[in-house]
Amino acid sequence: MKFRWIILLAALVFQGCASTGQSADQRRQSIEQMRANTLNKLYKEKPYAADSIERAAGYAVFSNANVNLLIASAGGGYGVVHSNSGAVTYMKMGEVGVGLGLGAKDYRLVFVFHTKAAMDRFINDGWAFGGQMDAAAKAQEKGDAIGGELTVDSITIYQLTETGLALQATIKGTKFWRDDSLN
Repeated sequence: MKFRWIILLAALVFQGCASTGQSADQRRQSIEQMRANTLNKLYKEKPYAADSIERAAGYAVFSNANVNLLIASAGGGYGVVHSNSGAVTYMKMGEVGVGLGLGAKDYRLVFVFHTKAAMDRFINDGWAFGGQMDAAAKAQEKGDAIGGELTVDSITIYQLTETGLALQATIKGTKFWRDDSLN
């Protein structure tokens, strides 16, 4: 019975990340707006991030929705990689994990690629494995979330929670891949 609930919640998460009948140009514009809003929020919270992104080989911004129900979690989203040489790659993401937790959240990820090789690996391979511990109780500008900042393999990752109510400790795998319908 629990497994059915997990499947149902995962389906709802991924359905929310699917296109809503918009044209490819409208979806690109929506992703670029999300990118700009997320960067503005990041720069407000961590002003030093602007200089880091400017000096980097490139950066990526993703919007992700995640659901955690007792022992399993699932999520999905979309985003864009901007090379500081001008190339743009639109991407999708999906994640699954195991661990303890309960809740759902909508959050943004910002990846800063300190080398071109790290950015190319991300675009072409797109796998990420790791652990996540967080707590979130946030709606619009009210409440708070404990997120983080991590640097690994020449990539700095920032997490900014938009909304959600979640408490979780999970081990998860995340796959990022090119969105063929937008590139």
